[in-house]
Amino acid sequence: MGAWIIGLDVGGTKIAGGLVDSSDGRVITRTRIPTMPERGGDAILDDAVALAETLRDEAVTRGGSVRAVGIGIAELVDAEGAVTSFHTIGWRGLPVKERFAAVAPATVESDVRAAALAEARYGAGREFPIFAYVTIGTGISCCLVQGGVPYAGARGAALVLASAPLSIPCAHCGKTTDLVLEEYAAGPALAARYARLSGRPIGRAEDVFSAATAGDADAVEILRSAGAALGSAVGWLVNVLDPLAVVVGGGLGLAGGGYWDALVSATRAHVWHDAARGLPILTAALRADAGVVGAAAVADGGIGGPDLEQNQPRPKPR
Repeated sequence: MGAWIIGLDVGGTKIAGGLVDSSDGRVITRTRIPTMPERGGDAILDDAVALAETLRDEAVTRGGSVRAVGIGIAELVDAEGAVTSFHTIGWRGLPVKERFAAVAPATVESDVRAAALAEARYGAGREFPIFAYVTIGTGISCCLVQGGVPYAGARGAALVLASAPLSIPCAHCGKTTDLVLEEYAAGPALAARYARLSGRPIGRAEDVFSAATAGDADAVEILRSAGAALGSAVGWLVNVLDPLAVVVGGGLGLAGGGYWDALVSATRAHVWHDAARGLPILTAALRADAGVVGAAAVADGGIGGPDLEQNQPRPKPR
């Protein structure tokens, strides 16, 4: 039995964890608990540390051990591993790395960069020297990966795709519309839009997908319009970064159906360069494990900070 790595994926809906064999990205065991971010950062941190302790004990029970713990969080994280935003999970200013270090040597990273690293090492991004990773779930984020290394930016903030408003003044009346794409196309937005349109109170995006599958016209249109809006942003991302491929993960990114069809169609329609319009748009090969495997991969060598000399690709396992 080997020394495994604990990977934790801390999102706005759930905290997923697992023991990961870093030689091939295989997940030995999986577990998850609800995040319930309304309880505050301290309570979430207590639960996440307890989950890491449970996984450490599981490793011992299986005859192995834990040599590190990696944490991917759905917030901004700087080069030192400090959480620098408070959009959903209130860990900014908390001793996150120190708390997990009581379990094993710990590394903290933004969840989108962790998942992108997993796809670069073990998944759909392995064959592409440069690709864009987009994750769609409770939030919507992106990451450029070049030479197997996710780009973090100067402050660790090179991941925002849909959180800031797009301000558009009307040419006829002069009124400015401030559209925040996450409030239109992310998971909670789909549920809220469907509840308003149908008059049926629901709390999960999954219910919108189920209604669409059953033929509900309101649900079908919400998924189509959300996918189309997001596709325009992903097309813009392709225009700016010129990647060889786009890899899409996250709960909604893997959901398929009309949302995916509209996303792909709108992305291609908004790509300006003729040669780039047909680029591969792929779902994450690691599926729901990408966040957990990526968090473990971060702990197994990390991504590096904004210094380009630190951002050198690591060899991929054969």
